[in-house]
Amino acid sequence: MQLQQFVDASCSNPFEVLGPSFDSNLRKQHINVWLPGAIAVTVLDYAHHSPLVTLTKDEKHPYFHGEFSTDSQVIYRLKVTYPEGETEITDPYQFVQEAYHAVHYVDHKPQNVYQQLGAQLVSVTPEHGDVIEGTRFAVFAPNAHAVSLIGDFNYWDASCLPMQRTSLGYWVLFVPGIRAGARYKYRILANNGHELPHKADPVGFYAEQYPSHASVVYDHAVYKWQDANWQKKQAKANKYKQPMSIYEVHLGSWKRPDANADKRYLSYAELADDLLPYVKEMGYTHLEVLPVSEHPFDGSWGYQPVGLFAPTSRFGNPDEFKAFVDACHQANIGIIIDWVPAHFPEDPHGLARFDGSCVYEYEDPRRGWHPDWNSCIYDFGKDTVRQFLVANALYWIDKFHVDGLRVDAVASMLYLDYSRNEGEWIPNVDGGNENYEAISLLQWMNSEVYAQFPQAMTIAEESTSFPGVSRPVSEGGLGFGFKWNMGWMHDSLHYIAKDPAYRTYHHNEITFSMVYSFTENFILPISHDEVVHGKGSLLYKMPGDEWQQAANHRCYAGFMFAHPGKKLNFMGNELGQSSEWNHDGSVDWHLLQYDKHAGIQRLYRQLNQLYTHTPALYETDHDAKGFEWIDHQNDQQSILSLVRKSASGKQKVYAISNFTPVPREGFRMGVLDPGKYRVVLNTDHRDFWGSGFDIVAQAEAQQVSWNGRDWSIELTLPPLATLFILHQE
Repeated sequence: MQLQQFVDASCSNPFEVLGPSFDSNLRKQHINVWLPGAIAVTVLDYAHHSPLVTLTKDEKHPYFHGEFSTDSQVIYRLKVTYPEGETEITDPYQFVQEAYHAVHYVDHKPQNVYQQLGAQLVSVTPEHGDVIEGTRFAVFAPNAHAVSLIGDFNYWDASCLPMQRTSLGYWVLFVPGIRAGARYKYRILANNGHELPHKADPVGFYAEQYPSHASVVYDHAVYKWQDANWQKKQAKANKYKQPMSIYEVHLGSWKRPDANADKRYLSYAELADDLLPYVKEMGYTHLEVLPVSEHPFDGSWGYQPVGLFAPTSRFGNPDEFKAFVDACHQANIGIIIDWVPAHFPEDPHGLARFDGSCVYEYEDPRRGWHPDWNSCIYDFGKDTVRQFLVANALYWIDKFHVDGLRVDAVASMLYLDYSRNEGEWIPNVDGGNENYEAISLLQWMNSEVYAQFPQAMTIAEESTSFPGVSRPVSEGGLGFGFKWNMGWMHDSLHYIAKDPAYRTYHHNEITFSMVYSFTENFILPISHDEVVHGKGSLLYKMPGDEWQQAANHRCYAGFMFAHPGKKLNFMGNELGQSSEWNHDGSVDWHLLQYDKHAGIQRLYRQLNQLYTHTPALYETDHDAKGFEWIDHQNDQQSILSLVRKSASGKQKVYAISNFTPVPREGFRMGVLDPGKYRVVLNTDHRDFWGSGFDIVAQAEAQQVSWNGRDWSIELTLPPLATLFILHQE
């Protein structure tokens, strides 16, 4: 017997050596145990606690063995004497089937990854005796030479609990007595004999922060959800015909506690008490949070995740994150989380070269290394990786009740040559640049999400013209529910940043989005990416003096809410924050003491109220029948006018934007119907720190042909303003 393998923590088959063996012919049970630091060991009958045998210790090693007579195999405990005293433990190596059970059916369905792998709290019921509770550990490390479970429970000694290799590449062990709250990691010995940095659990449900980055055993069954009413309502809702105004938030920098104190973060509980009432008051329907998956580096904002299955413990434990989601739902707010399946960082405790080989990433750096983010790219063609990622998407909806996943950096997944020069990428089998493996993964992920959780939604951040991103997989699409309209964002911001004197030459930039607006189920995003890295805040993208900057901001916000597509705005936009986003700081809430910023905030609140209470502005966001240009060719005056219609066609709301600082009196606009027309929102109103230019709030349609319509109304257009006008039958 090679006991040195236990000393070196290089044993890959501990069940072959340790634990009980029953000889039915001799009616004897033999027991071998390995207990570093122990002086003496007595075997006790588990049911009756009576001594069965005192084991003999090896002369050189903490290896104990012995046997006793019995008619059948006995479940036992060990009374262990250490120099500092005695304790009783249940030998984990007598539970062979309980350990192996974890991996028999992992590959049958993706959710088995989080239902079977990682640290699962389970119980064993012997034929005689009390229930034995403990934790079953299972980790995928197919090319490891040996894996040991380490933690507080064994003083992080890798020689104490060697795990058992299985034929499927998983390493397993059931350890009685380990309960929720126990810290652990895996010590992995690579095939070449190299000892790797201690690894956190890839399917760990809870993780500590620096410096330990330890995984923590967590019980998903403890939290009791209170959102049944919300779930029932969502099951009946048609998200495409519902209002969706999303407030995008980085939880760590939305608001900080006393900046002069310890500079800590708000907790999940504090965010529920502070953030959610604000979201509700402002009229947003959804909250989108930057990635909450555990990540080691604050400056990555969550986009370099290491623990995909663990809500970051920066703000609290997983139960507290569940309570945060629950509070969202009880406030009738949907919650979307950013999800990052494209890449992961090289932190030594993470997934990179997990067992000394590329378990999760492509081996070839031309496919497995991301030059933009200096991170590893998942191997989208490997079955175990595909299942891992699909399982993770399901996990957040299943265990944390999130309403949607906004999938980050989809374009980087779809194209093999993304951010690569010629010669730095490998074409697909057809010689092209599409990553067929990533495409099929996204299709599988979306199919699974909508099959298992039809009330949920997936949203793609996809910056190219890849076809069918938000079309069903059955029709050849990627299967996402929605797609960010990056083209609209780019073109409209480029336009609004121009001095009004030059906008006449860029008129096509503000109108071009309607050429393709109904090819996908679009969300219009003014996200965190547009107000960071030197891009400036939304307010300071605007040209002109202080008043014109604010007026441009308000006019642009009005145009955004008039344009087809669901809405998304990053925190700070709604109060005209002057500085760009700083993840180490906070939204500049002190600005609300100034009328300009308080006025912009009031406008966003009113825009949300108008939008969510006006079906014409949301029911046909993705239906061309609900939209008409009234005039999109008035480039000389930089004026746009359009009409939005409800699904029934009965309600019509007109929007007209004057993108110059010149007021237009006696301006005529064609309309579809006779009757009265009323201005229901004017972004130039004094309440919003506008000029308060005198306008006619109501008008009667005249049978004067204009803009190709039989009827028209006469308006006064304020400078740099958007008007919303409701037709009243």
